Amino acid sequence: MQLKAIYFDTGGTVLDWHGGLVQALSRIGKLRSVERDWHVLANDWRRRAMKRIVGQIAPNFNMDDVHRDTLAEALHAFDMEAFSPSDRQALWQTWHELDAWPDFAAALNSMRAKLPVVSFTMLPTSLVVDVSRRNALNWDAIISCEMIGHYKPHPQAYATAARWMNLAPAEILMVACHNFDLNAAHTAGFRTAFVRRPDEWGPKGPPDPHPNMAYDLVEDGFSGLALRLAAMHT
Repeated sequence: MQLKAIYFDTGGTVLDWHGGLVQALSRIGKLRSVERDWHVLANDWRRRAMKRIVGQIAPNFNMDDVHRDTLAEALHAFDMEAFSPSDRQALWQTWHELDAWPDFAAALNSMRAKLPVVSFTMLPTSLVVDVSRRNALNWDAIISCEMIGHYKPHPQAYATAARWMNLAPAEILMVACHNFDLNAAHTAGFRTAFVRRPDEWGPKGPPDPHPNMAYDLVEDGFSGLALRLAAMHT
């Protein structure tokens, strides 16, 4: 595998969105004397957001807008009108304050010593900048689908992301914990690496925890991926 760059899905692959959202929902719920299954509500919010953004072409909104709108929908569905406008703003802001998975930052630095590393994401550029600074994530580039105008898994998103780095798709390793992203990347000619994130959706686990096709690499964590790539680029 002759690689020249590593691209990372960022939303669930790098960031613990579920843990961050559950913590924020629980904190505000206590303030308002409201009890719900916060795991279920966090996942409902995420599903609504993904349904709204995946595959979009030249939308007049970005993922921040989607997170704001779908939060209102999710709170209404769970009879959570007690949450004030300031509560909702705090919940929305949580997306810009997420923690990365504990095994990522050190592994990223290790991989970056060998190859350029790129955040290739449906998240807005400003959000990726905020969480990267928070978690000391040092990217060589951030490529948001917001910039491209085509959102994953649209083929144009992958083609443009490769062209902007002056690379052939086969020279890029796409890393994700989501089959839909890796399948589309494979079709676009990228190399692929599936890294399991069993806690991404909380206690019940993710909807697609296992590879559904033969990817180039499959790892349980980022430390293992870093070691595999280091061995390939000595």
